[in-house]
Amino acid sequence: MTESDTRAIAGFTLHRTLGRGNTSLVRLALDRDGQQVALKIPHLKALNNQEAAERFGNEVRLTLQFRHPHVIHGYVGTAFGPGAFLAIRYYPDGALNEQLARIRGRTLPLNSALRVLADLASALTYLHHLGAVHQDLKTHNVYVDEGGRAALGDLGNTYFVAQGGQVSGSPYYMAPEIYHGESSSAASDVYSLGILMYELLSGERPYQGSTYEELMVSHMTRFPAPLIHLNPAVSRAVSRLAEQALAKRPGERPHADAIRRALLSDLGETPRDEVYQDSTAPQPAQDVGQATLVGRHGPAQPRSAPTQAEAKPKPQRNAGWNPFKRRK
Repeated sequence: MTESDTRAIAGFTLHRTLGRGNTSLVRLALDRDGQQVALKIPHLKALNNQEAAERFGNEVRLTLQFRHPHVIHGYVGTAFGPGAFLAIRYYPDGALNEQLARIRGRTLPLNSALRVLADLASALTYLHHLGAVHQDLKTHNVYVDEGGRAALGDLGNTYFVAQGGQVSGSPYYMAPEIYHGESSSAASDVYSLGILMYELLSGERPYQGSTYEELMVSHMTRFPAPLIHLNPAVSRAVSRLAEQALAKRPGERPHADAIRRALLSDLGETPRDEVYQDSTAPQPAQDVGQATLVGRHGPAQPRSAPTQAEAKPKPQRNAGWNPFKRRK
């Protein structure tokens, strides 16, 4: 497939390349109604690799099944097979890391940063309510629209705790227990959110290192300065929650919803309880048959979400997916 390739795939007309990752190529595309979408198409080498193919299939299934205003919206997709693809909402400004790179000082205005963080905390509250863990919260996987509202994307690493899953993460955002080789959890997602709180509200990540090993030592042994010392405009409540989110012990971290409420309060809004219209979750992606079309053209049947009592971490120490693989 070339940059100028404008052939149709599953009814979409392909246009320019938006991004290229290890697993897939992202193309701007038009559907039959002329609507712009971002089309993720797995590389041939990913389709031929069981681990990568299952991860892409997982992303297709979960993106199409989850329905929340701050989880990226999926339109249609095929989970497995040579015609695998995923059509999602198109964000003209790209991912948050790309937007920050274009801003002097790589820092959003305070209220814009609080809004993005509140939206991400809302997305995590929703996922954790379903018993799911995102595992890869970082600026590369956050998308912001023209109105400044954020959505969490890239669900290939997401899994349901009650069913077990492959442990993963990105070194700059990874919780200490993941470096230890332990299972990920809602608390490890909150840790990643804490990293983002520092990054967006102070302009710098709290832990630095030029190598994977230096980052690991930093996450496991060091403590950042209070956020309010780095940015006096941040409230004491938000600063305190950011520090707690980076607690070395998972049990000492706050819930995502507590962070959401504090951020909304700083925005001058009255926090309300989240109401979920659809509290069901899909079956694991690996249960999908070859070349199964899901989405608005053929919705898959959801399954009930695991209860909190069922949602206990299951270590995957013998899994083939190496949690210590170096990632961005």
